[in-house]
Amino acid sequence: MTVSLLLGGARSGKSRRAQNLAELASPNRLFIATAEALDDEMAQRIARHQSDRSEGWQTVEAPLDLVSALGSAGGENAILVDCLTLWLSNLMHHGRDVDTETEKLCSALQAMTQPVFLVSNEVGMGLVPDTRLGRNFRDAQGRLNQQVANVCDVVEFVAAGLPLRLKG
Repeated sequence: MTVSLLLGGARSGKSRRAQNLAELASPNRLFIATAEALDDEMAQRIARHQSDRSEGWQTVEAPLDLVSALGSAGGENAILVDCLTLWLSNLMHHGRDVDTETEKLCSALQAMTQPVFLVSNEVGMGLVPDTRLGRNFRDAQGRLNQQVANVCDVVEFVAAGLPLRLKG
């Protein structure tokens, strides 16, 4: 099956694009959420995303164990992972080995038999972060996006709600 990566900046339309593609791919869909509602504003964002989804969606929360969530997904579901950026942030916050987790993710993606749509932010197009943590995160995000894009069949960049096909 096809594994697709949808990249873009904040509020670019990448999540909406991924949702639309997943809904076209299958009537049975699994949303793997990597966000955690750690404050009221994030809880409101999560609720808004949930209300945007039509019927036919199941949700699994996987802020850290994304590979396990992918492995336990039913074989007839289209899968939407939103998003790799928050997953990476969670890994770094919890002191996980990002390189090892990225390798596991790429291996899992290559073994998938159903359509998978991954959402990730392109963070390397803005200002250079002024803190070491910010630069480390930006660099790790760039490496993650490159490695995932390498194993994906389709890669799109979304800006202003418009997709630009980069691969596939």
